[in-house]
Amino acid sequence: MAHSNTIFHQMLQFVSRHDFKQIEKDGFKPKRKYRRLDRWGQFCTMLFAQFTGQRSLRDLAGQMAYNTRKLYHLGLKPVKRSTLSDANNSRDAGFFEKMFDRQFQRCAALAPGHRFRFKNKLYSFDSSTVDLCLKLFPWASFRKTKAGIKLHTLVDHDGYLPCFVNITEAKVHDIQAAVALLTLPSNSIVAMDRGYVDFSLFNQLTKRHIYFVTRMKRRLKHTIVDRRQVLKNKGLTSDQIIRFTSKKGKALCPIELRKIGFRDPHTGKHYVFITNNFDLSARTIADIYKDRWQVELFFKWIKQNLKIKRFLGTRKNAVMTQVWVALIAMLLLAYLKFTAKFNQSLKEILRLIRLNLFDTRSVWRIFDDPSPPLIVSNHRQLPLFIYDL
Repeated sequence: MAHSNTIFHQMLQFVSRHDFKQIEKDGFKPKRKYRRLDRWGQFCTMLFAQFTGQRSLRDLAGQMAYNTRKLYHLGLKPVKRSTLSDANNSRDAGFFEKMFDRQFQRCAALAPGHRFRFKNKLYSFDSSTVDLCLKLFPWASFRKTKAGIKLHTLVDHDGYLPCFVNITEAKVHDIQAAVALLTLPSNSIVAMDRGYVDFSLFNQLTKRHIYFVTRMKRRLKHTIVDRRQVLKNKGLTSDQIIRFTSKKGKALCPIELRKIGFRDPHTGKHYVFITNNFDLSARTIADIYKDRWQVELFFKWIKQNLKIKRFLGTRKNAVMTQVWVALIAMLLLAYLKFTAKFNQSLKEILRLIRLNLFDTRSVWRIFDDPSPPLIVSNHRQLPLFIYDL
């Protein structure tokens, strides 16, 4: 039987050490050599915390100490909580942001395409707030009694991966972060909710040949320039060419846009979409906005399965470090899924990785036999097979 290292070691193989060292060399090289915990050790320890769901630095340090022999084969050593705390507080979290970008590029090369027939790149953009305690995180003050950070995320529908994340304080408005959309490739399509309805943004995206799909706000003054025929049996109620008529609208967005009405046959709810794409069918535009729900599922997944709601440090840099490592952990799971072409969801993959993190068998085999029987026997009785139900 071929020897396999631990599952944790095999997951770390998905991270390019060359990229890791190159990023550190380019802009994050320490002024002097690390004495106890280098940056790779810091990354592995924080990744271990994500995979095992550790709730505190004390628990994390205890688990690392308990698995000393298994960590030795990874080139790692148990770390004191004070040492890890100092590293998270003082070492620039921007390093892990760069690593997230590199890891996304590796995943994107394996990701399946989106489900639509058109060849344009498709994205969804939205934000989600992570609530924090104001007394412990005063730097993230949001309201008089609240604190929080906001994850402005662009999800690529090719594999539904986060390709861009901007972590800000919760008080930063969504429109301020939406300027990142102006850097998307030409002919891309981005779906957004009504929070991103902005005359100037619409005009700038159109000038850069970037298409958007969003819901139209009520009482948005406009005039109908032309009407198109619609297939009512597909739920469509209208397809119109419009112009904004308000003083601000005419000044900031003097272009023609497309307004589409759609009634969901399942719920009976009526939606009104606005877009600058005049080529795709009206039903396709409605389906694009419906697929925007994937970004909401992304936020739900990371909050329920990764450690980004309870933090191992209170300083801003420590919080940013933990969030970036959590996002890298998700990309590693996606990389495993795409490489092996597993049918399991990321949640199921994470559960099996978490249960078998220090097992010494191939990571590809844990999905063939996720719950191997435990054999208990002695010379006086027949072997007893106990299955984990």
